[in-house]
Order: sequence, then C-alpha cells, then structure tokens
Amino acid sequence: RREVACGRAVIPANPAHAGLRPAVIGRAFRTKVNANIGCSPERSSAAEEIEKLRVALSVGADCIMDLSVGPNLPAIRARILKSCPVPFGTVPVYEAFWHAGGRIDRLNEDLLLSVILRQAEAGVDFMTIHAGLLKRLVPMALKRRLGIVSRGGAILARWMDCHQRENPFFTRWDDIMDICVEHDVTVSLGDGLRPGCLADASDKAQFAELDVLGDLVRRSRRRGVQVMVEGPGHVPFDQIRMNMERQQKVCDKAPFYVLGPVVTDIAPGYDHITSCIGATEAAFRGATLLCYVTPAEHLGLPSVEDVRAGVVAYRIAAHAADVARGLPGARDADDAMARARMSFN
Repeated sequence: RREVACGRAVIPANPAHAGLRPAVIGRAFRTKVNANIGCSPERSSAAEEIEKLRVALSVGADCIMDLSVGPNLPAIRARILKSCPVPFGTVPVYEAFWHAGGRIDRLNEDLLLSVILRQAEAGVDFMTIHAGLLKRLVPMALKRRLGIVSRGGAILARWMDCHQRENPFFTRWDDIMDICVEHDVTVSLGDGLRPGCLADASDKAQFAELDVLGDLVRRSRRRGVQVMVEGPGHVPFDQIRMNMERQQKVCDKAPFYVLGPVVTDIAPGYDHITSCIGATEAAFRGATLLCYVTPAEHLGLPSVEDVRAGVVAYRIAAHAADVARGLPGARDADDAMARARMSFN
C-alpha cells in the first residue's frame, strides 16, 4: 500500500474487468512480464489470438496487451478481454485511427477521447497514451537514422503536421484524467520517440520526451491516477544503466515499462535473445515491467510458438534480475534445483 500510495508501484485493476487477478508492478516486487498479442488485417483471427493468450499465460505472462488493428476491433477486444484473467492493456490511438478510416485528417480529439472512454467502460486496466511527443520534438526525431518507429508516435506526429496543432493527448490531458479517475484505469505513458536502432539511442529527442513524461507523471499523481512510464527500444548494452537511472530520476521512481531493450540491430529472427540480454540488465538497474520481444519482432506478426518463445525468454530474464537484486525468495527455486541435481533427482 505504501509503494502504491507514493507512486513507486501500480496495480492496474479496472473494476469492470470481470475475473481479474490483479498484479502489482513496482521495484519492491517481482519483475513482471507483458506479452503483446493482437490481430492484423492481413493475418490472424480472434481465435488465434485467444490461443496466443492461453499460451502466454501458461508460460508465465503477468500482463497482456491487445495491439489489434483492422476491422471489428471492439468485438475482438471483448472476446480477448473476457478470456484474460491478468491486467489487460491497449493503445487507444490504434482503434481511433481505424475509426477514422486510416485518414489523419479525420482523426480528431473527440474521437480519441471517445475511444478511451469506451475502452475504460469495457474493462481495460491500463492504456498506452503517447502524450509526451510534443510538436516541437518532431524535428529532432526526423534527424535520426530511423526517425519515429513507434506506430502510435508516428500517427501523432503526422496528425500534428497535418493539423498544425499540439498533440491532442497532451492538450486534453485533464479530460483523459477524468476518465481514468472514474474507471480506475492506469496510464502507461507511451514513448513515441523510442529509438528504433542503436544509432538513435539516448539522443536529444528521446530524453526531451522523457522530460515531458516526468511532468505528466506528477500531473497524474496529483489527480490520483496510477501511472507508469514506457521506455526504449534499441539501446547499446553500455547505455542501459544510464537510461534506467535517468528515468528513475526524471519520473520520480514511477514504474518503468521497457521493450527489451534490444542490444544489437543485426539479429532479426533472434530478437527474443538479443532483447532479453538487455531486459535482464534493465530489470536489474530499475525497470519493473518487461515487454517481451518475440523472434518475429522485425519480421511479421508473431505466431503462437513465437509468443511462447518470447514469454519464456523474458521470464528467464526477469527471474535472473530478481535473483541479482536479492528479492526475498527469488532464489528459492534455484536452490531447490541445485539440491535436486546433487541428489540426481
């Protein structure tokens, strides 16, 4: 309770999510693992995504995010959410962009807010909101080797360029907070400017967005809204510690939710390995929630077996970090394994 009250931990738990087994995310607790699933217009179905959900849970996923795009999103999400007993997250801008017919000129603030409200009413526990990518930061990102690789970040950057206005998530932040307060939705502050290759890591664009996210953390806490912060991305191994420590300082020790980091750009097809190397260091140095990366990360939509491989790799990474951090009980299973090996059991 103390960790949640001071903002160092969150418990994403929307009262409308029936059958939820809540999980606590924070440095005082076991490192958690998130698995992304979701349909695409070209491939997959709700049935296949529910099978991915089943497999992810069977090998230890603590949270699930639905990143579905394409038609019938509300119906697909309702099926997955009904089958999901762990904290469930979304990226509302994906659905809003679909409702806008994939046209930036039809995407507007009211549509974004209505999607957030409908998802909150449906029982979504946490939402990625890319509110820190401000209009003045876009030129910084366009100087990069890979520019903006976040899908949500790219949509918002195009929206600001098209409408010549500030990020609608930022300008309507108080309205978003009203929804989150009413439905007890945890905000996951999206990193729209996360680096997509080693050459772009730890640059001015990334850290300028992080500074904005730090301010949004404080605004969320003042409203009584639980908040965590999303992080990179592709980061050289030697820069991971600095990235974790910087986030903890800028964001007042809000839980850090990281994608990997991926520590090399040259292993497509094996990024569950390259990223869990970075994830172990990240969890040891400050991250609290690890977003898995599958072997299909840079290749296409992950299969059921890709999901299994990704969660297993990240459970190992999370466990290794917890042992290294000296969490009470973290090494119990390792010691039991050693005893069993000694007795040839």
